[in-house]
Parts: sequence; structure tokens; C-alpha cells
Amino acid sequence: MTDFIPQVLMCNGANATGTCHYEVYSMRDCHDMPDGFSENTKTFAPDGDAFYCWPKVGHCDDICTSPTGCTFGAVSFYNPVKWDLSTIQWDGLIQSFECALNETGSA
Repeated sequence: MTDFIPQVLMCNGANATGTCHYEVYSMRDCHDMPDGFSENTKTFAPDGDAFYCWPKVGHCDDICTSPTGCTFGAVSFYNPVKWDLSTIQWDGLIQSFECALNETGSA
């Protein structure tokens, strides 16, 4: 499953409303938000439980100087905040993101 490629739905409105963009993205690469979605995304919804994504402040070529890594943490398929980033005041902050495979360890 290492060749799984995540799909992400992003929309200007909450709950997948307004102008939307749906695309597949490579793993472990930084992706700048598409035109019209940088600092203007309420819905940021990873499509599937096999991966998660980290929304980030700043573009991919920017240097992050925040101790938190310029992110609020991972968004997964099950995270309800994915339907409305404005609930955590991130709809006007997101400029890029990175995704990774959801790997669980074994005991």
C-alpha cells in the first residue's frame, strides 16, 4: 500500500459548499494550495482513512520558524474539523499541506 495516493477535497465554503477542488496528491511532498484556496479554505477533507494531512501556514518554499511546525496538527478522514476550518480559525491561514500514509505499529 506504499503507492497509495491521497485525494483531498477543498472548498471555499464549509461542509463542501462554494467553489471546490478535488485532486490526488503525492505523499510526503509539500503542496501549495491551488489558486483561489490559499488563505480561503473552509473545507479541507482527506478522502479516505489510509492517510492524513497537515495543513500549514506558509507556502512550501517558505521557511517555518514556529516551534509547532506551522500547523495545528494532522487532519484525518475522521476529524470533524475537516468540514469547517473556521471553527479553529484556520480557514484564512492554510497556504500549503503535506500528507502521509496512516501507519500503525504492531505490538
